[in-house]
Amino acid sequence: MDKLSNILKFRAQCPFLGGTKTSTIRSLYTRASPQYPTLNHLTEKATGCPVMGPVLTTRSRQIAANYASVAGNVDVKKIHEENGVDLQDASTADIQRCPHASAALTAARMAQELASAQTQRSKVTKPTNPLATSTKPAGCPFHQAKTEAKPTQPKEEGFDYEKFYGEELDKKRADNSYRYFNNINRMAQKFPLAHTGKVTDQVEVWCANDYLGMGNNPVVLETMHRTLDIYGHGAGGTRNIAGNTAMHLALEDELAALHRKDGALVFSSCYVANDATLATLGTKFPGCIIFSDKMNHASMIQGMRHSTAKRVIFEHNNLEDLEQKLAQYPKSTPKIIAFESVYSMCGSIGPIKDICDLAERYGALTFLDEVHAVGMYGPTGAGVAEHLDFDAYMLAGKTRERIPRSVMDRVDIITGTLGKAYGAIGGYIAGSSDFVDVIRSYAPGFIFTTSLPPSNVAGARASISYQKEYIGDRQLKQINVRNVKSKFLAKDIPVVFSFAQFSPGPSHIVPVLVGDPMLAKTASDTLLTNHGIYVQAINYPTVARGEERLRFTVTPRHTLEQMEHLVSAVDQVFTQLKIKRVQDWKAEGGRAGVGMIDPETVTPIWTDKQLGLLDGTAPKMLRNSEKGIVDARAVGLTREKFNNLLGPLMTAGMKTGGVFNGHVGLGHPSTNTLDQIPIAVAAAA
Repeated sequence: MDKLSNILKFRAQCPFLGGTKTSTIRSLYTRASPQYPTLNHLTEKATGCPVMGPVLTTRSRQIAANYASVAGNVDVKKIHEENGVDLQDASTADIQRCPHASAALTAARMAQELASAQTQRSKVTKPTNPLATSTKPAGCPFHQAKTEAKPTQPKEEGFDYEKFYGEELDKKRADNSYRYFNNINRMAQKFPLAHTGKVTDQVEVWCANDYLGMGNNPVVLETMHRTLDIYGHGAGGTRNIAGNTAMHLALEDELAALHRKDGALVFSSCYVANDATLATLGTKFPGCIIFSDKMNHASMIQGMRHSTAKRVIFEHNNLEDLEQKLAQYPKSTPKIIAFESVYSMCGSIGPIKDICDLAERYGALTFLDEVHAVGMYGPTGAGVAEHLDFDAYMLAGKTRERIPRSVMDRVDIITGTLGKAYGAIGGYIAGSSDFVDVIRSYAPGFIFTTSLPPSNVAGARASISYQKEYIGDRQLKQINVRNVKSKFLAKDIPVVFSFAQFSPGPSHIVPVLVGDPMLAKTASDTLLTNHGIYVQAINYPTVARGEERLRFTVTPRHTLEQMEHLVSAVDQVFTQLKIKRVQDWKAEGGRAGVGMIDPETVTPIWTDKQLGLLDGTAPKMLRNSEKGIVDARAVGLTREKFNNLLGPLMTAGMKTGGVFNGHVGLGHPSTNTLDQIPIAVAAAA
């Protein structure tokens, strides 16, 4: 491995060596190329290098020429005859007996294969005779005898898989769509801070989908620890084989009650839920047609592709275009209208009520993706469909009874995630009992995958339960979002779909337009390196080319000081990198809702009244010295739901309100007093 260690010395100078793991380089160095046996994989790759390729060719020709010159300057025939080698019948075995002839032939082949490798990379036709090359050592009689006696035939070449991988990755890098993965480790007791690959380096996280910080809520963590102690780690199998636990059934009941539907079904993710459900329905319904919003998520698009249904795409949130396309088919034809409530890359809100009207008129099912809305909107966090009838659901309380003709009641199928506002993992569907049973019975994405671990399922249920009881997190998040958006716009920083100056936009999404993939990546890197702010660049194909952006997510736990730091840092980076601001986009006619000449009016979905801004009940933005609220009442009600499976908690120091200390050893603030609420010390068996 001495030569390998010599090669590794040049990592600093060579981009390929510097960006490749040592184990990978070792594997390439020690494995012979199936196409060019005299070369290893690393040498074959080097032939495509603009620096090493010409060097390798020149060196191999020099070696071959040296052997040929020796052969031309001695009495070759006499030497070989003295050693019992017959030049008239130079077999392979004879050649191998001669160190000079064997080395000469090997050098010639290596030179030829290096040339062939470079020729193939240049897409130039290779010579028919593998040994027909100017680098052959013509002075060596063994080389001449070998080629004349047994001309080689072109051998069939196998597919070069590694080359294919490399070329595909090169394409991603060339069009700036290659995804980079930062090492970011969110810290439960310091949310929203995280450390990088170096534990001592801490940064502010501004792009996590844990919208409400429920990933570190103390009652969620407490419930997960208790469940882990009793039920262990894994589920043990698929839902049909050992993985259908009481925790899973309880979570599905919680979700059905949240959306006031007859049933719900949990999946490993909402990507899988959307894919499996649309693929199953689109295939089972005879002659089904799926009408899909142009900006739908990849999971829905993939589900439609996996089905046998015809897909009809309508313009984003364009009711006129949707109706025109629905009208082309008989009412009796099975149809599904698939759309979202909150579109995560621009922050727009789907016209749910109007789409329900069209669905009833033309005989279609409604399939609503509430992934970026559950936990975030509505009195109980059921999503935008609930929020549109906010007052009615506030009056209805926490029951699971339907409110006939409400928007949420009119939606046939609701899908959501447990991995964003609820801070857990998994996805789900909710709808009628028979619909849920059909998906459970026919969808491969549900049937043939291992069930989620009980502890994760319990944590998700605890999170949903807590958010049903406490609206303050949703309110404070929206207040913080308004604050950041208004400060961005005051600096002329282009927030997508926030049309008017100081307009908060319709949803909690804060997408800042950059408009160039390299600038977006550079801005992200600069914010992380120079300002300790982590926000990921969003490039094609997630968004259209020319609409690349930074997508910020503001949480209830971000402080006023952190928000000021964010706005200042983004402003500096925009100036440093000369990124276009609102007035620049306006001069160009506008793009992605930024700098439009005739902007449409945007009304935020959360009103001032709903946020408590009119009656003084709104939660206050935090300072760096303050800690977030954990509501004691919501904690108590959530704990009670697990008594039947985990046993009642044995408590000490029973008081009302105050700082929450769970049995997991976390100290978290609760209500506005400083008293202690029950400390969990054990779970009764």
